[in-house]
Amino acid sequence: MSAALLIARREFAAYLRTWLGYLITAGVLAVWGVMFNAFVLGRGPLRSSEVLGSFFWVTSGLIMVVAPLFSMRLLAEERNTGTIHLLYSSPVRDGEIILGKFLACYGFFALFVLSTLYMPALIFVNGKVSLGHIAAGYLGLMLIGAASVALGVLASSLTKSQVVSAILAGCFIALLVLCWTLARVTERPLSDVFNSLALWNEHFPPFQHGVVHLRDVVYYLAVTYVALFASTRVLEARRWR
Repeated sequence: MSAALLIARREFAAYLRTWLGYLITAGVLAVWGVMFNAFVLGRGPLRSSEVLGSFFWVTSGLIMVVAPLFSMRLLAEERNTGTIHLLYSSPVRDGEIILGKFLACYGFFALFVLSTLYMPALIFVNGKVSLGHIAAGYLGLMLIGAASVALGVLASSLTKSQVVSAILAGCFIALLVLCWTLARVTERPLSDVFNSLALWNEHFPPFQHGVVHLRDVVYYLAVTYVALFASTRVLEARRWR
């Protein structure tokens, strides 16, 4: 087993042992249920596909809020407690540390997202939707979640405070989300660039409506890779201080 997988297994077990992950999950699922009832089911008569699209719209926003809370402890806690020096002194590359931390957080995050499957399933009680629509929507949720978690890992590598890490990750995500507003006040080709950088407005709606475009998949994977690459470089810089 590679060093990255060993780190991921240790970190994933830590998520399962601590109460914080369960508390965040329970709290957000409660909010999720309320918002699903208020903003989706409470909008009056809608077609099943519209209900499902609204569910993915609400869920994607909550995911971008939850991801920094799941990832805030990954490296910030290690630095705060001093255990980061044990990782530095072990025969593990910085990239493996970052990848292991990311995989653990993303694994727990995936369990969290999959625990919401009962909500789309409720639509089948009084309606009918395409399983492909559900699959496309959840693929989009997993991709935007991967990008958000990776940005959270980057934020966690920059500070030793978990609170600051969560705030910083939220700022990173908000900046990418708000790129679409810059696109509205600039002219081409800058408007096209800002539109392409927008984390949600340009790339998530197709998934919301059951459509998968390769460019959107590539975008989220690219954001994830760049954030993890930057986290590795931050870790390398701190190692030699």
